[in-house]
Amino acid sequence: MNVLLLGSGGREHALAWAISASPLLTTLICAPGNAGIAEVAECLPLDLANHRAVIEVCRARAIDLVVVGPEAPLVAGLADDLAAAGIKVFGPSKAAAQLEGSKGFTKDLCAEAGIPTGAYARCRDAASAKAFVENHGKLPIVVKADGLAAGKGVVVAMTRAEAFAAIDACFEGAFGAAGAEVVIEEFLDGEEVSFFALCDGRTVLPLATAQDHKRVGDGDTGPNTGGMGAYSPAPVVTPAIHARIMREIIEPTVATMARRGTPFQGVLFAGIMVTPEGPKIYEYNCRFGDPECEVLMLRLKSDLLTALRATVDGTLKSFDLRWHDDAALTVVMAAKGYPGSYVTGSEIRGLADAAADGAEVFHAGTKRDGDRLLANGGRVLAVTARGKSVAEAQRRAYAAVDRIDWPDGFCRRDIGWRAVAKETA
Repeated sequence: MNVLLLGSGGREHALAWAISASPLLTTLICAPGNAGIAEVAECLPLDLANHRAVIEVCRARAIDLVVVGPEAPLVAGLADDLAAAGIKVFGPSKAAAQLEGSKGFTKDLCAEAGIPTGAYARCRDAASAKAFVENHGKLPIVVKADGLAAGKGVVVAMTRAEAFAAIDACFEGAFGAAGAEVVIEEFLDGEEVSFFALCDGRTVLPLATAQDHKRVGDGDTGPNTGGMGAYSPAPVVTPAIHARIMREIIEPTVATMARRGTPFQGVLFAGIMVTPEGPKIYEYNCRFGDPECEVLMLRLKSDLLTALRATVDGTLKSFDLRWHDDAALTVVMAAKGYPGSYVTGSEIRGLADAAADGAEVFHAGTKRDGDRLLANGGRVLAVTARGKSVAEAQRRAYAAVDRIDWPDGFCRRDIGWRAVAKETA
């Protein structure tokens, strides 16, 4: 198969790394890619917002399958345009991608299907949003821009003043069109988990679980980021919790989308809060998580490309996946200043040494300047390792981190702390 992978981050490098090992693969092209992806795929400069240009590349290069990494092209309807052109694509339609593209859409679907989630209100003006905060009476409370805001449109407000400021920011244009509507919702208390499943429109095949670390600082302190590290599996997802997530959340979602005439095809990423009452959903995403994808790919035994094709062809009912029993853990190395302002262009050395003991260094934001590797983003590397336990994977990942020579980078030093604490106990 000739495969076109779209995207340029750590998620796409992990997907490219896994796809490149498939015996089904003839050619792997990634657009636009990054310096790490270029080691396993041909990279092409391509504007993913230009759907016609993507289709032309597919025709010129006889592409058999397009794998869409990021959410924005899916929400913009790229999968629909590819399908209309007769090109197979892994990723949901524009209508189905509303699960990520509109937080209000997801909350309404949960209400319709009886899926456990927090109480909420959809508001189109600041006055009604503030009235809901006043009347809700319970803090903290969550304020979300309805649309895609690059992970920055969510505020957990500890006071009414913080909630009002977040509401004003949305309606005053801080997130552009994404903030034209605001979702105010109940704060869910518990332990977060990232739950992934392949869906072919009707059949659901669960993948391994993972836990992300959103806060920039050790001990889950500081501002939210795109993700500072992750590990898999998540011990909080016991067999009983796994069964409830499938039965109460994932399966009703897929069934409701199919019944509405907007079947979901691709990878469904549920943000789950395991509360004292059981699992509740706080968000859906329509693509693999980042950095969760890095740990999933390191644990996957089965051929990823075969699984993606089965999803697209609608044959998941007779499909299964095998996973390594080992845990996997990834540590994100970011440019100093992230998630605030940061400087790009600093040189990174020592990646070969970092990978010497079996670690995989996935590139999230890098570029080449001759023989030099330069930082080219906020999150720059995802240093990933496996181990018999999360603690062992953690030791191996940080040993690899410590071999990397990048004075202008930083990382959290406690990725996996919840799981390690459970293992120690």
